[in-house]
Amino acid sequence: MRYIERRFLHSVLLLIGVSLLCFLFTDLAPGSYFDEMKLNPQISTDTIAALKTQYGLDRSLPVRYSLWLKSVFRGEWGYSMAYNTPVRGLLLARARNTLILTVLAVALSWLIAIPLGTWTASSRGKWSERIFIGGTSLLLAIPELVLALALLYLAVRTNALPVGGMTSQTSGQAGLRSNLTDLAKHLVVPVAALVLASLPILVRHVHTSMKEALNSSFIQAARGHGVDDLRILFRYALPAAANPLISLFGFSVGGLLSASLLVETVTGWPGLGPFLLDAAMSRDMYVVVGTVMASTLFMVFGNFVADLMLIAVDPRIRAD
Repeated sequence: MRYIERRFLHSVLLLIGVSLLCFLFTDLAPGSYFDEMKLNPQISTDTIAALKTQYGLDRSLPVRYSLWLKSVFRGEWGYSMAYNTPVRGLLLARARNTLILTVLAVALSWLIAIPLGTWTASSRGKWSERIFIGGTSLLLAIPELVLALALLYLAVRTNALPVGGMTSQTSGQAGLRSNLTDLAKHLVVPVAALVLASLPILVRHVHTSMKEALNSSFIQAARGHGVDDLRILFRYALPAAANPLISLFGFSVGGLLSASLLVETVTGWPGLGPFLLDAAMSRDMYVVVGTVMASTLFMVFGNFVADLMLIAVDPRIRAD
């Protein structure tokens, strides 16, 4: 319990630190939401001053931060100047779309990484391990942006998959099965880009952890007692390599979230990525802060799930 309490305290401090940095950076950034209004001769300076007062932009940074915290506790998460509505309602739908994309990408990445890394670790210098090292090195050298653009190009050239958006225009008129099929087709390109971007790192970590476990003395003893290779891999070696892989799980969620913001923008997926870009371009500061905080919450939750998994598999942590 003490371990969970410490991790929970660390998570709260992280959220506070991220929110403070967001406010500081948005305050230091040049320009404001009302700069374009100043260029319009039909909008008086008194009107702009009144709007700044309404949104609290004429107050000091500590006062604005305290007002934002109060709005968070009220469930508003600030007030969007562009949409003239609380940020919470704007975030919910887009955060749900980002969660669908990220959760699916995380699940597929690990479902591929664990058996592939385990298989290559057991190859011990065979041709499959050499191909694995070369393939992962190639994927590591390709940025997420290039992967997303290449997949978009293939989708456009082959006309096999829809490009952009989350649903087709006629999806609302079809049944549930057709709508799910349409959603799955729209998911292929962004999910594939995220999986290809994260898979080399995950597979390499699984490969390294499994090789260390397979070279340990108790594995050699199991081989000496005639235990078959498949049982050694999944009954003994994989649990021994679980701790670093579970810790990596939390970091992989954060990495995929940051990559998903870029992939969403490129592929036109209606998640937090395009929303954050539009808010940053228009200098809608409370939307920017809310979007960054939503992404941080997802990352904190992923790390918290990894901590719970560590407690479940490692009795030393439970005894702490």
